[in-house]
Amino acid sequence: MDTAALHPMATGHIPTYVTAADGSDYLFNFMVIFTVVLIVLLGVGYFTLHALPERMAHKLNHSQFQFVGILALLALFTHNNIFWVIAILVAGFRIPDYLSPIRSMATSLSALAAQGNQATTEREAVEPEAVPLEVEAEAETDADAEAKGH
Repeated sequence: MDTAALHPMATGHIPTYVTAADGSDYLFNFMVIFTVVLIVLLGVGYFTLHALPERMAHKLNHSQFQFVGILALLALFTHNNIFWVIAILVAGFRIPDYLSPIRSMATSLSALAAQGNQATTEREAVEPEAVPLEVEAEAETDADAEAKGH
């Protein structure tokens, strides 16, 4: 352009972000793409953060895995962060298993009791019952009397 055609208030240099006469707006196009990418990245980060308790519980093969998952989903849909904090605490700390040793002791004791019952029944089958001496003496006198009478 000729300098005589320019408005006296116009500058000689126009920045590139100013919209051209053909309607192309480079700054707007860049900001749209930047905003969409930023929203997608923030969403991925948000969902990754909410899945953290479930990943921890899955990696540690936690017994309360389903409970941790439910707490994480409640935190996601209700926006109550206390559910997410509880899910992290449950996933991070393994609750001591007191029931397995007690169950093992009960199984061992029942096996020992079964062995003891089996031993007493075998002993009763092999050994005849002890007969009191008075009963034996009476049986001998009766047998002697019958033997003499015949």
